[in-house]
Amino acid sequence: MTLPQSERRIARIIVEGHVQNVGYRVFVAREAGRLHLAGWVRNRADGSVETLIAGSAAVVDEFLALAARGPATARIDSYRVDEADAHALAEGGGESGFVAAPAA
Repeated sequence: MTLPQSERRIARIIVEGHVQNVGYRVFVAREAGRLHLAGWVRNRADGSVETLIAGSAAVVDEFLALAARGPATARIDSYRVDEADAHALAEGGGESGFVAAPAA
């Protein structure tokens, strides 16, 4: 089922801190799958993790709260959310589900 544009939200999340090699991407992928969201997650060369998430605005908001907390093994020093578009969603191949994209 495709959501009307007014009900769909696409957000880009950048988290910094101790977030690579601690299960953060696995945590994000599990939660996105549980919430039936589309998108992708990838490590970045600067040590941060980038996530692109799409779905109903209410469910994306729920996901954002989870992603801000992360798994117990992570330490999040900085958390930024920006609105994104369908082009950004396609960039990592997450148009029809949630995927782990290659590192940037």
